Amino acid sequence: MTQNDSKLADLATAPGESEPASPDRNLETRERILEAALKEFAAEGLAGARTDRIVAAAGVNKSSLFYYFGSKEKLYEAAVEKSAGQIRDSSLAVLLDDTATAGEKLMRAALNHFDRILSQHEFQSLMQQEMIRLHKGESKAAETIVKKVFVPVITIYQALVREGVGSGELVPLDWFQIHLGSLGANVFYFLSAPVWRMILDRDPFERTELEARRRGLLEFMGQAIFRDRNHGAELAVKVLGDSPMPEIPEDRKFFGRNL
Repeated sequence: MTQNDSKLADLATAPGESEPASPDRNLETRERILEAALKEFAAEGLAGARTDRIVAAAGVNKSSLFYYFGSKEKLYEAAVEKSAGQIRDSSLAVLLDDTATAGEKLMRAALNHFDRILSQHEFQSLMQQEMIRLHKGESKAAETIVKKVFVPVITIYQALVREGVGSGELVPLDWFQIHLGSLGANVFYFLSAPVWRMILDRDPFERTELEARRRGLLEFMGQAIFRDRNHGAELAVKVLGDSPMPEIPEDRKFFGRNL
């Protein structure tokens, strides 16, 4: 074995192992660390997260964490990228469904967004943290989420609105207003839930309340953006019927707060 070969073998050997780790084992260990880090960063943020808790949850030693990721900051970046990639794939699967009309895809995208806020807390928490960093003027804050999720999704969203308007399915509205009117309403509902609880004297996160909001979202879109409101109403029933609501998380933690 040459000196270079020996160095390559050393690089392929994870900490605590006497033999080079297989590619599959390397990948599995890296993913365990990443999954544990995603939960820790989502719960505690970059500053509050502790590598001791991450390695304990992943079942590895601390040297393995730095072997695969180099630093806590790079691990955070990798966790954000992983979460963003999952959200991008989920969103694009809805927007690129070639069996649905443009209007139906917009409805499904809005419902997918509502259900994501309800069930995928890690991404929502990380996105909120990145937005806070962005407002503080931190370098490269939110850059991964914007490039990996928002840019490709918004590009396709605009094209779908143009397609729907051009085909006569949708009324000629500004794509941005449709986007704000549907997805923005979802964000407002979850963010303002504590206030609605005080105003309405009922829990916004009871299952019946969430089901009503999901239904109301689609019914509103069916009447607001479609030229033929009967067609819009039929699509709302169809989309709601084949899109069961995800389970309500026990901790009911939204945007970094227990509600």
